[in-house]
Formats: sequence, structure tokens, C-alpha cells
Amino acid sequence: MSRRMPGRIAGNALQHLLKKPATISYPKGEMIIDANYRGKLVFNATDCIGCKLCVRDCPANAITIENVGTKENKQFVCRLNMAHCVFCGQCTESCNKGCITLTPRIELSSMDKVELENMRI
Repeated sequence: MSRRMPGRIAGNALQHLLKKPATISYPKGEMIIDANYRGKLVFNATDCIGCKLCVRDCPANAITIENVGTKENKQFVCRLNMAHCVFCGQCTESCNKGCITLTPRIELSSMDKVELENMRI
């Protein structure tokens, strides 16, 4: 170990004391989110045809699609297990109709695991 090590650490510490912090004090500061950020999923039920490609291609098995309507009038509900979702975006790529999209919404935490496991999107 070099004898100059404490001097390097002190110099580095003094240098960074004068710099602006690299992080923000959220939620007090302004949150700037990149356009390609993978946040909360949004499901558009009006365009869904029930092909379930998103369910088959999800690597975490986090998506389920259910028909809550009748045979003549199909209405689909998408449930997302947020406890398993890895936000890879594969479901958005797989959907031929564009029914599932990623948003920049980041506030997704919960203290209740059951709520995360049964989230309707």
C-alpha cells in the first residue's frame, strides 16, 4: 500500500464536495425520465383479439389474459404479476395489435404482495 493513499482520498473527497450531486432528491426534485424507459404497462382492451402471444412470450410468466365477456361479445382483461415482471418489453413486441405498451410511470411500489400479484393493467 502506498503512503500517499490518504492524500489521494482527501483530495478526491474535497474535489467532489464542490461538485453538484449526481442524484436528485426525489420527490422534491424534478424527475427526468428517458423516452425509452420501461415503466408501467398499459393494456388497451378495445383492440385485443385474445391471441395471447404476449402471455406465451413473457419470459417471467407475469401476464394472463382472460375473456370476461360472452362468446359473441368478447371482452378481455389483462392481469400483470408485478412481483414477477422484469420489464423486458417482450409483451409489447409480441402484440400484433399494439394492445400492450410501456409507459414512463415509475411509481409502482406497494407494501402488499397480493396487490402486486393481481394488478390489472
